[in-house]
Amino acid sequence: LLQVALALLAPGRGEVCLDGRAVRPGSVRSLRWYRRAVQYVPQHPAASLDPRHRVERLVAEPARRLGVPGDPVGTARAALARVGLDEDLWRRRPGELSGGQAQRVAVARALACGARLLLADEPVSGLDHDLRDHVLDVVAGLDGIGLLLVCHDLEAVERTCERVVVLDAGRVVEEGPTTRLLARPTHPATRALVGARDLSSPTTREATREATREESTA
Repeated sequence: LLQVALALLAPGRGEVCLDGRAVRPGSVRSLRWYRRAVQYVPQHPAASLDPRHRVERLVAEPARRLGVPGDPVGTARAALARVGLDEDLWRRRPGELSGGQAQRVAVARALACGARLLLADEPVSGLDHDLRDHVLDVVAGLDGIGLLLVCHDLEAVERTCERVVVLDAGRVVEEGPTTRLLARPTHPATRALVGARDLSSPTTREATREATREESTA
């Protein structure tokens, strides 16, 4: 789905449109307008960051290539500040960043291109709790920018998304406002997701441990 939305694959049927304009795979030049509006935030950003270059250049270069108006370096610095990265980090290389910092660089790179919509693929997967919270705070605080989030972490979904679409075997099985859908799921796939979230919550784990202790005592 993300590959279709990014114009990397053609849809089997239907079409992707932005501002009433159809989008399909094509040349770099023909898709430049779309790449400036729609940007991808990968699950593992470090793999997409050239280890030879410093953070400031990594964020500025895509904006320059896409012809974003203004000074690319100034645009990059503004984007890095927007995601909460201090100036001392701008001069580092990817290998000197934590996972959370690398993810925020990926978000800054998208913002520097002038993105109106971010397509994020499991952006907090593999991060520890504190880094995960930092990244979610950044994403949730991007006013005026749309977000399409692919995620199995329902806490992250609750913090960042107004609407949820549940896919099962490649088909939409349930959709609706986040609060309603997670509180009253109807499809078995949605109930399974919510049930797995409930079982992994700290409250449920503690209750399970307490019940186990009581059974052992008895």
